Amino acid sequence: MNEKMYTVGKIINTHGIRGDVKVLRISDFDERFNIGNTLYLVSDQKKIEELIIDGHRIHKGYDLIHFQGLNNINDVEHFKGSFLKITESQLTELEENEYYYHEIIGCEVYTTSGEAVGHIKEILSPGANDVWVVQRQSGKDILIPYIEDVVLEIDVEGKKVVIEPMEGLLE
Repeated sequence: MNEKMYTVGKIINTHGIRGDVKVLRISDFDERFNIGNTLYLVSDQKKIEELIIDGHRIHKGYDLIHFQGLNNINDVEHFKGSFLKITESQLTELEENEYYYHEIIGCEVYTTSGEAVGHIKEILSPGANDVWVVQRQSGKDILIPYIEDVVLEIDVEGKKVVIEPMEGLLE
């Protein structure tokens, strides 16, 4: 497959004996796991397998997904640790000020005064707003809430984010 692919989840375990898998979501688009959607499983060996969702529910904060034709734990046991991806053509148009995780992760973060803070290595979705995990050159990672008062400018082409740090944010 030559089309660029984007990760939307990671299979962390099986669930039950009927072929369900427990997925850690790496996308904030709920519709990614709708019944009838196609996902691509990419294993450690870089093997790509096309899968169609025929069952989905949320259980204890994880997505439980069932794939068409895989009705036994033995069919999905080897999926553990594999990533679920979509193709570039499956991406949907975003509204203004909406971004895909892959556009934000890797961006360099600067303060309004031009001080380099570090780069965004991960995005957490704990509740009301996303939190961006920024890896500094040295010292502990810092957590930046993705809110208007803090994140002032996002340049996905230039891989640059400008923030107005709240008091205590960079300590």
